[in-house]
Amino acid sequence: MSYGAFETAYAAAEDRYERLAYRRAGRTGLDLPALSLGLWQKFGRDYAFETQREIILHAFDLGITHFDNADRYGPPHRAAQQVYGRVLTEDLARYRDEIVLSTKAGNAISPSPYHKGGSRKSLLNSLEHSLRDLGTDYVDVFYHHRPDPTTPLEETTGALADAVRQGKALYVGVSNYAPEQAHEAAELLRAHGVQLLVHQPRYSIFDRSPELNGLLDTAAADGFGLVVYSPLAQGLLTDKYLVDIPAGARAENSNFLKPDVIDAVYRERAAALNELAKERGQSLAQLALQWVLRRPEVTSALIGASSTWQLDHNVKALDFPPLTDDELKVIDEHGVHGTGLNL
Repeated sequence: MSYGAFETAYAAAEDRYERLAYRRAGRTGLDLPALSLGLWQKFGRDYAFETQREIILHAFDLGITHFDNADRYGPPHRAAQQVYGRVLTEDLARYRDEIVLSTKAGNAISPSPYHKGGSRKSLLNSLEHSLRDLGTDYVDVFYHHRPDPTTPLEETTGALADAVRQGKALYVGVSNYAPEQAHEAAELLRAHGVQLLVHQPRYSIFDRSPELNGLLDTAAADGFGLVVYSPLAQGLLTDKYLVDIPAGARAENSNFLKPDVIDAVYRERAAALNELAKERGQSLAQLALQWVLRRPEVTSALIGASSTWQLDHNVKALDFPPLTDDELKVIDEHGVHGTGLNL
């Protein structure tokens, strides 16, 4: 695919590979940056394109080569892919071979039965749309977004494997699968000669599910990496809500974070974690990112961003010394599973 006529004068920072660590995805050959940029929120048509473009390009300058998307991201659905596709076409085309693009299908994007689930039709049709949205001939990682109990997993994994065989995806992943489902998917994909590259679960100091349900062990045994989302628990693991809910904050209008979870218990626990972070000379957000990345099973943590400053701040989390055993005990004491998340 030719992009040249649309390219701008953007040139990536020459030192971009000196700024953050890369980690191997399980027992595959692919390295991902320790922090990846997720386009789940802030990349729909309700935000200014120039700000979105600035964030994407700054992320690449920082060494963030992995950009995570889905057909559902917007609003409206597919808008985030179209935003990234425009930046890829106009600015990043010459760097396409240095970029890991991931997208997902399976979450409902319309009332149609063909726009949801894990059927072959739904997954492969969505992938075709995503390639057009992104303006590329292939994605690097194609995920099934969440389990579909109404479709045989053999059909779902067969469609994922065919996406690889057709050259429309280099790798495949799953998201939000229980450990036993992820193991079965890995086995079925292996039968097709395709490795399950990554699983994308939610994981944070306040959501210990991958530790409690055995997913970390499954990842190690089956050889896939984890790309974890919501490592900052939708902003609860920042200093934003320690006193009140500021005007314009996510908790005012988000489907994923409600004001009633920001209660006295949450604030007490978050304040204690914030004190530990201050003792280490860092922010609570930086502490939270370090905490998820302490696990070798975690390949990368997905971060969102509404500004380049936020990107810079989060990337600096990688500059702090490792958490000590005593510090981890403090985090375990106050980072109680389910805090603020209605789990």
